[in-house]
Amino acid sequence: MAYDKFNILTTSAVPLPIENVDTDQIIPARFLKATERKGFGDNLFRDWRYNNDHSEKKDFVLNNPIYSGRILVGGKNFGSGSSREHAVWA
Repeated sequence: MAYDKFNILTTSAVPLPIENVDTDQIIPARFLKATERKGFGDNLFRDWRYNNDHSEKKDFVLNNPIYSGRILVGGKNFGSGSSREHAVWA
């Protein structure tokens, strides 16, 4: 897939200072049925972002409009675990 070239990205960074975040936390396995790269963002950190009734957890950083940036700064070992490409797509 070809990507558009860019020279400058003006955005804020979103801090996620949690260590050892694995791919099951990034995108839970129950959302892996899709084979295209679209639609995964809604389930990014699903179990951390939403309550059982699908309402947002107010204390999770990605639910705070102040942190609507496009750069995620993770802790040590971010993305560890399987070679699940779906986590990157999300």
